[in-house]
Amino acid sequence: MHNKIGSLPVRSDPSARPISRHHSTSYIDRVKESLTTRVSKFICAIFLTLLLCLGIVFFILWINLRPHRPRFHISEFSLPGLGNTDGFETSHISFKITAHNPNQKVSVYYDSMEGAVYYKEKLVGSTKLTHPLYQDPKNTSLIEGVLRGPTMTVNKDRWKQMGRDRNQGKVVFRLDVVSVIRFKVYTWHSKRHRMHANCYIEVGWDGMLLSRTKDKRCPVYFT
Repeated sequence: MHNKIGSLPVRSDPSARPISRHHSTSYIDRVKESLTTRVSKFICAIFLTLLLCLGIVFFILWINLRPHRPRFHISEFSLPGLGNTDGFETSHISFKITAHNPNQKVSVYYDSMEGAVYYKEKLVGSTKLTHPLYQDPKNTSLIEGVLRGPTMTVNKDRWKQMGRDRNQGKVVFRLDVVSVIRFKVYTWHSKRHRMHANCYIEVGWDGMLLSRTKDKRCPVYFT
């Protein structure tokens, strides 16, 4: 018998299954989705990194440029004639304070400044201290004030109270320095702030500032 190979029927492998078009499409979709997710995560990572870097830069600038309060110290204070019975008639107070700008990049404008002296929280006198003053960074200014005549409001009874305190070793006063200030950073100016510096002062029997309060730092606050 002659076998004709060409005429033999071709048998298909029962284990080989045709690839489903649906399966192929689903696989491609998963690949696309995976790539899209990776790209999105990459973009988000870049954005968050840039945001973090900007935050660090702004924080450093804020630390370096944020205004610090001026520092005030009382350097001199005197009330001559404190021991005289009728000294209140010719009494006067003189004082000196220092105003220091501790900022490295920030300047300070003092648009106005006044000083008021209190004894037992009652006004003794007040006066204007300085004309508008400009302070460069890391600069210290000496400010002087004198209360006498119409700027003094000491009567006989209050003078006697001061004398009794003097006999006990000290007389305590409070100097309230009130100023309207602005801060300057390069070309930027802040709004005006009303600042108080409260200096607590002790004078001895001679009416001069006691050493323990000399150069004492005065608390500063804003209103």
